[in-house]
Amino acid sequence: MAEPRRIVFLLYEQVNVLDVAGPLEVFSQPNRNGFAPFATPYDIVLASLAGGPVATSAGAVFMTVALADVARPIDTLIVPGGQPSAPALTPVLQALAGSVRRLCSVCTGALILAEAGLLAGRRATTHWDYTARLAALGGRIDVVPDALYVRDGAVWTAAGISAGIDLALALVEDDFGHAVAMRIARQMVVFLKRPGGQSQFSQPLAIQSRDARFAGLHAWIRANLHRRLDVGTLAAQMAMSPRSFARHYLAATGQTPARAIAALRLEAAGSQLLAGDSLKRIAQQCGFGDEQALRRAFLREYGVTPQDYRQRFG
Repeated sequence: MAEPRRIVFLLYEQVNVLDVAGPLEVFSQPNRNGFAPFATPYDIVLASLAGGPVATSAGAVFMTVALADVARPIDTLIVPGGQPSAPALTPVLQALAGSVRRLCSVCTGALILAEAGLLAGRRATTHWDYTARLAALGGRIDVVPDALYVRDGAVWTAAGISAGIDLALALVEDDFGHAVAMRIARQMVVFLKRPGGQSQFSQPLAIQSRDARFAGLHAWIRANLHRRLDVGTLAAQMAMSPRSFARHYLAATGQTPARAIAALRLEAAGSQLLAGDSLKRIAQQCGFGDEQALRRAFLREYGVTPQDYRQRFG
């Protein structure tokens, strides 16, 4: 690579600050810390249509250059989220789409790409709260409602806010390989370099945050995952009848007790895999019984074996 790859963020008023700052930090790491095989692998540009200061939704201000003044070629063009519509960007995006190597969006930036007709016939994602709106824009967009990011050829779209970091890490991995992306993730204290197909939601977090009545029960479950945790056992912990407990738990959490326990077991198993515990020990401590049951659970939920999970994220 003779010249740095030019990464251009196309900003507009009320853009989400983290949609810009998160990926910006990822791309700056190889330049600052020598992670990539080139001294300055990326030329990072914050641009807007007119140039000058751009106010973010958080009140911070980014200084930008006019897009017309940005040197060509542009390797990667990123449209962050903030507004679900930006018609002023449509002709510019349409003009640039064919000349950039990668066209990307974060959060509601996908709606801006769709507004310009650039997601027609493609798979794409956006923040979970806007997936229905993205699908309604037409153009036969195949919306993937629960992915962190989606790649369809040269077009990459990411879900909300922090998923922009996952997207940027994936773009760096596409450029320089897995090892470089993992070094950046560790430098940024990112817990995992998450795959794009991973859910936008943490199921255990969702379960535990919906109703405080069951907070104590969830803490007890996490400490007793090795035990047989049937409805009768859980109901006894709550001093309720099994039938009443099952009904109230489903209403409060949106999950059956069995599905909630399965999610909590997978969460605990994932943490122990990264800590280096043996599969046999993990299967026993997390209540899977044996290694085959643990393997089946990981394949069903994540599409990878426990060994692959540890190799990729450890």
